[in-house]
Order: sequence, then C-alpha cells, then structure tokens
Amino acid sequence: MKQFIFIAFFCLTAVVAVAVEKYTTRYDGVNLDDILKNKRLLKGYTNCLLDKGPCSPDGTELKTDLPDALQNDCAKCTDVQKAGAKKIINFLIDNESKIWNDLEAKYDPQGVYVKQYRNKAHAEGIKI
Repeated sequence: MKQFIFIAFFCLTAVVAVAVEKYTTRYDGVNLDDILKNKRLLKGYTNCLLDKGPCSPDGTELKTDLPDALQNDCAKCTDVQKAGAKKIINFLIDNESKIWNDLEAKYDPQGVYVKQYRNKAHAEGIKI
C-alpha cells in the first residue's frame, strides 16, 4: 500500500464511461508542487481522505476512486496520474511520515496493499 496509497491522490479523478473505462483527466493539470509546498492545502486533502474535514470537489473524486485504484493496480489511471501518484507517495514518505502512516492505517489496515505492491514500488524507485 505504501507505494499506491496515493495512487489516486492528487490525480483527482472520477470514473467516466469510455471505450476503456478510465478516471477523468479533469484534474490532471493541478500543480502538485503547489499543494505539497502548502501545508494548509496538503492538510485539506489529507483531512478529506481521513474523514477529518470537508472535501473539495476534486478531493471527493479522489476519495471515491482511491479504493478502486488500490484494488486494481491503478488500471484506470492515466500516465499523468501514475506519475503524480509516485511524486506524492515519495514526498509523503520522505517529508510527512505522520500523514503517510495515518493514510496507511485507514486504507490498508491489514497490510494487503503493502504486500501486493512492494516489489513494484521498489522497481519504480519508491522508498517504502
């Protein structure tokens, strides 16, 4: 799970019906660096995901899609979303371990995703 808890985080997606079902690209242009540099914005998204605060429209879509992305190896994610997820995951692990641990406790309490994605994470340079 450590490598993909945020597989949808800041990819900010919703499911749309197309030939191959993918998450919406509506939020792919969000500047992730701006969010990561701003504690208030980061806390807002985190609180949304942890049910500790209100969700913005993009946060709501993220929260809705995150369980599916984790269960299905981000099969519906675009390349932009996968790159964004990797960036967020690495940032949280390196700089915000408390947030990372809280998200892991909520979205992978049994450690299922950690086991499932461990080798892939290492191959992609994600430090878990």
